[in-house]
Amino acid sequence: MRDGLSATAAQRGQGGQSNQSAQVASQAAQHHPLRDLWWRIMDMRVGIVPLPVHLVLIAAIATTVLTTGKLSAELSPIIALLAVCSFTCMEVGQRIPIFRSIGGPVILVTFLPSWLVFANVLPPSVVTPIVAFWKQSNFLYLFIPGIIVGSILSMDRKVLIGGFVRIFVPLAIGSVLAGIVGTAVGTMLGMGLFHTVFFVVIPVMSGGLGEGVIPLTIGYSEVMHQGAGDLLAQALPAVMLGNVCAIVFSGVLNALGKRYPSLTGNGQLMRTGSDDIGAHDVHAEPAKAVDATDIAAAGMIAVCLYFVGMLAQNTLGLPGPVMMLVLAVAAKIGFIFSPKLEAGAGVVYKFFATAVTYPLLFAIGVVITPWQKVVASFNVPTLVTIVATVLTLMVTAFVVARRMNMHPIDAAIVVGTHSGMGGTGDVAILTAANRMRLMPFAQIATRIGGAITITLSLIVLAKIV
Repeated sequence: MRDGLSATAAQRGQGGQSNQSAQVASQAAQHHPLRDLWWRIMDMRVGIVPLPVHLVLIAAIATTVLTTGKLSAELSPIIALLAVCSFTCMEVGQRIPIFRSIGGPVILVTFLPSWLVFANVLPPSVVTPIVAFWKQSNFLYLFIPGIIVGSILSMDRKVLIGGFVRIFVPLAIGSVLAGIVGTAVGTMLGMGLFHTVFFVVIPVMSGGLGEGVIPLTIGYSEVMHQGAGDLLAQALPAVMLGNVCAIVFSGVLNALGKRYPSLTGNGQLMRTGSDDIGAHDVHAEPAKAVDATDIAAAGMIAVCLYFVGMLAQNTLGLPGPVMMLVLAVAAKIGFIFSPKLEAGAGVVYKFFATAVTYPLLFAIGVVITPWQKVVASFNVPTLVTIVATVLTLMVTAFVVARRMNMHPIDAAIVVGTHSGMGGTGDVAILTAANRMRLMPFAQIATRIGGAITITLSLIVLAKIV
């Protein structure tokens, strides 16, 4: 028996030593110095890209361009190229004092590539595939549905309804006062009443490029019997500079909100309720864990609503983005989609807002932001008039919002998108303000506000010419 007890004790001793050895080995594995150092380096990021991956991509792109003289316009090479370029610019912009507080990263990512193309710093082997990809894919119109539909479907219904109703008041009052102030300033600076109104103030609030100043100048051409191209060249600088002003002012408002938290909802428009992404109604069925199929399904919902919106534009003449917006709002209000699909839509929104925004802005700077037009807009009378117009628009919204139970800073930023470059301007302005979740309200200010501005201006022009 003693022998049995001795054997058992020996086995327990060996078992204890074995367990201790396993624990020591496990601890040694958990605290490997070189591996831990490498993981820390891998967790360092340029934008969203791990630093070592970023460096490898730079080397791979440079080697490809130097050895073959060209870069493919296919999806994978373009993703690598735009990610490397855009997130590098973003990181530079974030490290410049003061500049970073007024939307510096967005300004740098959007306008630096425009200058690089103009100065021939970016070689054709880099510019050509970006242009080809932009024209072939029209990728902006995947980004906008993902942002709009994703943000709408994952918002609180009460706030969605209240915000859409109330944003019209500061938008309308701000637009009227901005038009009056801008016209007065431009006329006093000697630009003339007609030029100030129809080629500076109205283009600033026309809703951007494709849905704004281009149809506006086509209307001008038909009424005035002049070439649409020449009229567009006169109006385009105002649109671009108005967008820059809105970006800068939104960055300033974002910094102001950090200093005075009582003035901002940090992406919430209304003072009551919550319109945070992912927020759901109290009485709605709780959403279960979101999986990949829910996210993919939400992406297809966004594509579907965009497609229906385009059909409405072709058949009924209604602006496609506005129709898509209306459909998404109706679906949200009518409980069309399940909580799981709404949660999946929130993930779609977050992905596009986080991973796609800066590469998209870099492509915009390369393809559709001519540096010559940017420079041409920087004459003193035009500059002062545009600053006065955009500033009046946003200050008015700030003041009016305080009386309507809205967060002043967030309302001013939303109304400020009325002076942006359409969907691209909305992206840049809201990114500068770190409030991409306000995209649905920004689309109301840009699309519907721009459509009303164009319609009224053409009616007036037809009566006075």
